[in-house]
Amino acid sequence: MRALHEARADFPILETQIGGKPLVYLDNAATTQKPSQVLHASRHYYEAVNSNIHRGTHLLARQATEAHEAARVTIARHLKVTDEREIIFTSGCTESINLVASALGRSGSIQAGDEIIISALEHHSNIVPWQMLAKRHEASLKVIPCDEQGVLDLDAYRSLLNEKTRIVAVNHVSNAFGTLNPIKEIITAAKAAGAYVLIDGAQSIPHFEIDLSTLGADFYTFSGHKIYAPTGIGILWGRHEILESLAPWKGGGEMIKEVTYESSSYNDLPFRFEAGTPNIEGAIALGAAFDYLNDLGLPQIAAHEQALVQQTAAELSEIDGVQLYGPHDRVGAVSFNIKGIHHYDLGTLIDQMGVAVRTGHHCCQPLMGRFGITGTVRASFALYNHEEDVKRFIEATQKALMMLR
Repeated sequence: MRALHEARADFPILETQIGGKPLVYLDNAATTQKPSQVLHASRHYYEAVNSNIHRGTHLLARQATEAHEAARVTIARHLKVTDEREIIFTSGCTESINLVASALGRSGSIQAGDEIIISALEHHSNIVPWQMLAKRHEASLKVIPCDEQGVLDLDAYRSLLNEKTRIVAVNHVSNAFGTLNPIKEIITAAKAAGAYVLIDGAQSIPHFEIDLSTLGADFYTFSGHKIYAPTGIGILWGRHEILESLAPWKGGGEMIKEVTYESSSYNDLPFRFEAGTPNIEGAIALGAAFDYLNDLGLPQIAAHEQALVQQTAAELSEIDGVQLYGPHDRVGAVSFNIKGIHHYDLGTLIDQMGVAVRTGHHCCQPLMGRFGITGTVRASFALYNHEEDVKRFIEATQKALMMLR
């Protein structure tokens, strides 16, 4: 197992200079940087293998197909999935959620009067698809509230569950506040009510190990670019028997067995949900990203990142006027405001000092409304960050505050 301080050198972009200072990249909840090993996998595909998959018998077609399907196996093993046919390649977490919402609707799983439950902590991508589904089928959308710490109210959640509940869709970790949700309790209660459960794992997948064999969910989604892979690739995992029961949501090549002008028969899993030419390079690079993480060891990464999050929160709390959001045991990110200072102004000045953070509502406008704010400054962490990054960030925040006050 490699040491994390050695891994930082794997990320070429971290050599970038901003205003004459080395880049401190603390916007990892938005997207992570890519190590040389992943960049090499992408480049190698286009330089040495480039071909369409599943449809050709020539050498490059076979090599591309083998590499693409090997990536599927790698991802399945990482997630403790025994049947790689349950791993569906998508363009990202947003498409994965939309796929499930659309497929449930097309399959008649949502009827007028049914109820869908989400939480107050959701990203727009885990709100809007369910709103659209509810509107199309005259169903109702219910929301699990959160307390002043950004922690979900499980008693309120249990009171929302009933015989009309068809699906519960919540994130594993909040992208805005870093809240780690008690998803095993959420899943257990939902299953007792007879509902499907979808977990948005976009913010959990890079930070700790996920064991889908024991989690109990029906669907799990995430994006590759949150876990050191390229944009435009993601995963939907679903239980085999449920995926088999759902109607495809896209039509075209690959997802069919036989086509006539009168009707079509659909392909087996996973291909029935992978219409058209896939992001072959992205899938291969995602497999390389998981290999990279496993070489480092997620437990080591988790402990390292958690120490940085706790250090950052502690040092921010010493600054006069700081309001931290989220619970003490937040994961991956620290979200805050400073009294009397607009988050955009603060973030802009911090950027000019070579520190990249995120400002705004983080695609969580309802959550921001719940707290009576328009947005926050968010510092979010990855395996290549270290204590010097925290120091630079705190110094930049203090200097920016002096300029704004």
